[in-house]
Amino acid sequence: MSQSYRVAILGATGAVGTELLELLHSRSFPVADLKLLASERSAGSTLPFGSQMLPIEAVGERSFDNVDLVLASAGGSISKLWAPKAVAAGAVVIDNSSAFRMDTSVPLVVPEVNPQAAASHQGIIANPNCTTILMAVAVWPLHKVKPVKRIVVATYQSASGAGARAMEEVKAQARAILDGETPKTDIFPYPLAFNLFPHNTPINDLGYCEEEMKMVNETRKIFGTTEIAITATCVRVPVLRAHSEAINLEFEEPFSPIEAKEILNQANGVKLVEDWQANYFPMPAEASGKDEVLVGRIRQDISHPCGLEMWLSGDQIRKGAALNAVQIAELLADKNWLQIQATAAYSS
Repeated sequence: MSQSYRVAILGATGAVGTELLELLHSRSFPVADLKLLASERSAGSTLPFGSQMLPIEAVGERSFDNVDLVLASAGGSISKLWAPKAVAAGAVVIDNSSAFRMDTSVPLVVPEVNPQAAASHQGIIANPNCTTILMAVAVWPLHKVKPVKRIVVATYQSASGAGARAMEEVKAQARAILDGETPKTDIFPYPLAFNLFPHNTPINDLGYCEEEMKMVNETRKIFGTTEIAITATCVRVPVLRAHSEAINLEFEEPFSPIEAKEILNQANGVKLVEDWQANYFPMPAEASGKDEVLVGRIRQDISHPCGLEMWLSGDQIRKGAALNAVQIAELLADKNWLQIQATAAYSS
C-alpha cells in the first residue's frame, strides 16, 4: 500500500466509529487525511487518533469533497441519505448498516470468505451483520472442504450490538438491581442485566425476527449459494461485549471432528480454543478486544452422522463490525480497487 488515502468516518462518535478510528491507527492504514463526521450535537468535540486530537464535524452536503474512502457506521437511515452523496462526490463507501446488504448490485464482503466480491463494487460495499460475520469466518473453511447442507445456529448477543449507550444501560441496570431498585430501560425493551430475551427486532409472519433473517439471507449471499438451509434463533444476553454462537452443521457427508479442528487451526481469522479436561472453551470475556473469532467445543453431532457441533465467541465491535470494515479497506487499497470508477447507480 504505497499510496495514501483521504478517509472519512461517518458516525465517528459511536462504539464502532471509535473502534474504526483506533484500528486505522493501530493497523497503520495509509491515511493522508482523516475527517470525523457525526451529528450536529457532536460537532466541535474531538477524538484521539494516535497522538493527535481530531475535530468532529457535522455531516453536510460538502463533507465528502476530496474524500477517497468513507467508513460509515451511523445507522441505515443515515447511510441511505449520505452514502449515495459520498459516491457521487467520488468516494468509495464501506457501510456497516443493513441499508445496502441485500442490494444485488452491492457486494457483501467478509475478506476471509469472499474477497473477490469487493472488486465488483459500484461505489458501495456492505459490511455484513455481526453475527453473520462471526459465523461465516468459522464455517467457511469447513464448507470449502465439504459443502455444508444445513446450519442451525443460536446466538448469545451482548449489549455492544446495540451500541455504547446500551452497554451503559446494562451497567446501570445491574447497579440498580444490586441496590434493590427497579432497573430502568431505554435502549432495550426489557431489563437485560441478570436477564435475557429473544432479539428485539421486528418479527415476520413466519415468526423469525429481523436479526435471524439477516443471518439466513446474508450468509447465503456471502457464500454465493441459495442451497444451504439455515435457521437461526437470536438472543440478547447480559454480556457487555462480544457475541457467542452455538452452531450445528450438517454436511453432505461425514466430517471428522479431528479433521475439522485441523482445518480451523489453520484458518484465517480463527483461533481454536479447546481444553476438554478443563472444560475450557471460547468465552466472550476472552474474545473481547481480540481480532480472531474464538472457536471450540467441536464435536460429532450424536443425532446425525453428517453433523458437527461447534461453539464460538467473537468481538462484535471488532471483527463483527469495525475490523471487518477496515480489512475491506485494506483489501481495496492492496488490490487498487479503490480506483474503480463508481457508476451512477447511487447518484443522488
